[in-house]
Amino acid sequence: MNLFSSKKHDLQDDVLPSMDENKVTPKEPEENSIIEILRFSLIALLIVVPIRMFIAQPFIVSGASMQETFHNGEYLIVDQVSYHLHAPERGDVVIFRYPKDPSKYFIKRIIGVPGDTITIEDSTVTISNEENPDGYVLNEPYIKSMRPGVTITEELGEREYFVMGDNRDESSDSRVWGVLQEERIIGKAFLRLFPPQAFGVMPGATEESIMSATE
Repeated sequence: MNLFSSKKHDLQDDVLPSMDENKVTPKEPEENSIIEILRFSLIALLIVVPIRMFIAQPFIVSGASMQETFHNGEYLIVDQVSYHLHAPERGDVVIFRYPKDPSKYFIKRIIGVPGDTITIEDSTVTISNEENPDGYVLNEPYIKSMRPGVTITEELGEREYFVMGDNRDESSDSRVWGVLQEERIIGKAFLRLFPPQAFGVMPGATEESIMSATE
């Protein structure tokens, strides 16, 4: 459907009086099509720009850090409204501005939320907080593998999040560049539109039940 259309006026030739051939009757000018296109363009911008800025925004996945949950070239619609109503939650797949270079956008999964203490030892992620002072181990079925690395302990303050890619061995995340501030979060993955066979609502979503307490 063409959003921009030009309205044409059918004008007939004026009949000039035979008694005075020196007089002419001016035709009614056609509406300028360029002005009409600009008018419709302005209306479209007034509708589209607020949606893009405040409601939803398209992104294309680039890289392998979220495989096998997301793949290179997938087209996502990001929900920018929900986090104005509630704080980001553990397990959410979020898009955010890279803390080291805000001109770049990253996609990762939230592992730790404010008030958590995250401990990563070998390939095990343990979370302790006020509700679980003894800690619990995350059971993460969405990751393919995670090589043992150095032990990391991070205590999260207000509006701080710990994020990691589902493809742990190929991800630059909070293990490398530190915690993510809430103000850098754009929104969460809401729709996967492309490719068609991968279409889905809330792709990559998980539930709290994936977590098990430590013994």
